[in-house]
Amino acid sequence: MSHPLEGFIRALRASDVPVSVREATEAYRALEAVGYADRQFLKDALGIVMAKTHDEKLVFEACFDLYFARAELADSAAAQAARRQAQGEAAESLADMLLAGDRAALAQAMEAAGAAVGVQEIRFFTQRGYFTRRMLDAMGLREMEERIQQLRQAGEVGSTGQADALERGRAYLLGEARAYVERQHEIFARPASARLREEFLERTRLSALDERDYARMHNLVRRMAKRLAAKHSLHKKRRRRGQLDVRRTLRRNMGRDAIPFEVIWRMRKIDRPSVVAICDVSRSVAAAARFLLLFLHSLNELLRDMRAFAFSDSLIEVTEVLDEQGIDDAVRTVMRDIGYRSTDYGQALADFQAGYLEIIDRKTTVIVLGDGRSNHTEPRADILETIYRRAKRVIWLNPEPKTFWGTGDSEMPRFRPYCHLATQCATVKDLERVLDELLTVSA
Repeated sequence: MSHPLEGFIRALRASDVPVSVREATEAYRALEAVGYADRQFLKDALGIVMAKTHDEKLVFEACFDLYFARAELADSAAAQAARRQAQGEAAESLADMLLAGDRAALAQAMEAAGAAVGVQEIRFFTQRGYFTRRMLDAMGLREMEERIQQLRQAGEVGSTGQADALERGRAYLLGEARAYVERQHEIFARPASARLREEFLERTRLSALDERDYARMHNLVRRMAKRLAAKHSLHKKRRRRGQLDVRRTLRRNMGRDAIPFEVIWRMRKIDRPSVVAICDVSRSVAAAARFLLLFLHSLNELLRDMRAFAFSDSLIEVTEVLDEQGIDDAVRTVMRDIGYRSTDYGQALADFQAGYLEIIDRKTTVIVLGDGRSNHTEPRADILETIYRRAKRVIWLNPEPKTFWGTGDSEMPRFRPYCHLATQCATVKDLERVLDELLTVSA
């Protein structure tokens, strides 16, 4: 049977806690030092070497409580097995363990049977019954059932009592095995199922998302933003060092016979991007706007500043609402004030020009999110041209496929010449790609 700690390490990795080989080795050493006897002491010792960040510690605690839920897996089981082996005792049958009430031995047998049938490979909820039966068979359930039948056929008083006791033990064992398999599913399969669901949501059109998926999507977007922040923070640190400035290095070290004791690097000034987001919050685009604003808000540390605007038939600034309220409350406020109305791009752009055009300069990236459908009203592409000439970049994110641009009331052919980039952006994966490019260009 594999070491219990080996399975626990697999459980942590399945839950996205990156346990390295070195950390696994340290965990084995910690286990050798503290043993299983004091559960809290073991938990604290393993947590120190295996969980680093706050999020990892939360996952670690949940995994530990699930994985080491069986108190019978304490040193008593291992000690009892060692005693039997030292005394040369034959391995007990399942019936003998149940009649003796030897729960430590039953726990050990269940662990061994689980390892033998590969219960840690469970991936689907519907596999619970299959693995439960296979594990019980590996423990010797069929042989015990035959023994019960033989005792019943014997018809003796003592035999009937033993058969009744084994029937009760069988019911107890079945419940324990089901609980054990469910716990393995919770430990090993649920994280994998969650990742599969998230991978599906990454590719799902934002307009097709169910509201019940919003909480999961918020976590997904925040993790994406955290990943981008880590990537571009490292990129900026490397860029700050720059390249060797040979002339200045030689000049600085002339008094040392030009031996470069002091090295001078060419420094490159790195500007964090300033972003203005202008989001269509009409019914067809509201979900995409929600997640763009969440993404940008989560990237605040990489942005010099971010101003956010929402529009349908008119335009309002929503920066303070986003800062003061959570994304859910902010979206509800914005949708109440301006959402779900008939879209008028011309009026929205005119409102922006009248009240906010001066915030656009050569360091500003303007992100417009919308389908470009203006309900046959004048789109005022001339105002977008003015923004285009003042801004560093204008990026238009359209949730619709490019084949739809210019059809019906779509004004994208009139807007597109005044965009440095106009691209389809229908999923959160598209949002991540665009924002990654934005931060890369700005570096």
